[in-house]
Amino acid sequence: MGLVTLPKFNIRKVKSDFKDGFKKLSSDGFKNIFNGIDQLGIKQGVDRLGIDKFITQCALLAAGSGAVTGLGGITTLLIGVPVDFVNLVTQQFRVTMAIAYHQTGDYSINFEDLFKMVASSLKVDTGMSISKNVMEQVAEKLLLSVGTKTAERLVPLVGAAIGGTVNYLFIKRVATSLLPPTGNNKPKVAVRG
Repeated sequence: MGLVTLPKFNIRKVKSDFKDGFKKLSSDGFKNIFNGIDQLGIKQGVDRLGIDKFITQCALLAAGSGAVTGLGGITTLLIGVPVDFVNLVTQQFRVTMAIAYHQTGDYSINFEDLFKMVASSLKVDTGMSISKNVMEQVAEKLLLSVGTKTAERLVPLVGAAIGGTVNYLFIKRVATSLLPPTGNNKPKVAVRG
């Protein structure tokens, strides 16, 4: 039985490419993802399913891309990580918007207010306004949350379970950080009126 060899790739180049990609994400990518989300659709989803089931739906959608990324080992990991990351950010935005709607009754939110809530859920201090630096910090935190289990996704099939679980739990933690504790009616999210 022969020794299995993995394809060779330059880890420094991959790391550099990721950093460049995340800088691009922090400059325009977040706003592009935000602009692609149907806020009325989120309102209708929360009205139809309730907030808990809507959050679970978003977590399952995030889990799906995480699982696909880890399904085939290194091949699907290299191709799937950017798609998985965009989907994870999209689901995080959707959950944040859903919770804001659930707590305020207003489903229309602007990008700056949304991003402040997202930054807050990741424990990034935004101060008074959203700057490029804050967006880069959010991108880095997201990368760390996804990247900590990337090596485990290299093992085919096992990587799918790990990737799906990590993404699912990440979205659930985001929701928990934004929802008020049970019995407390005071919202954790603040949306400008």
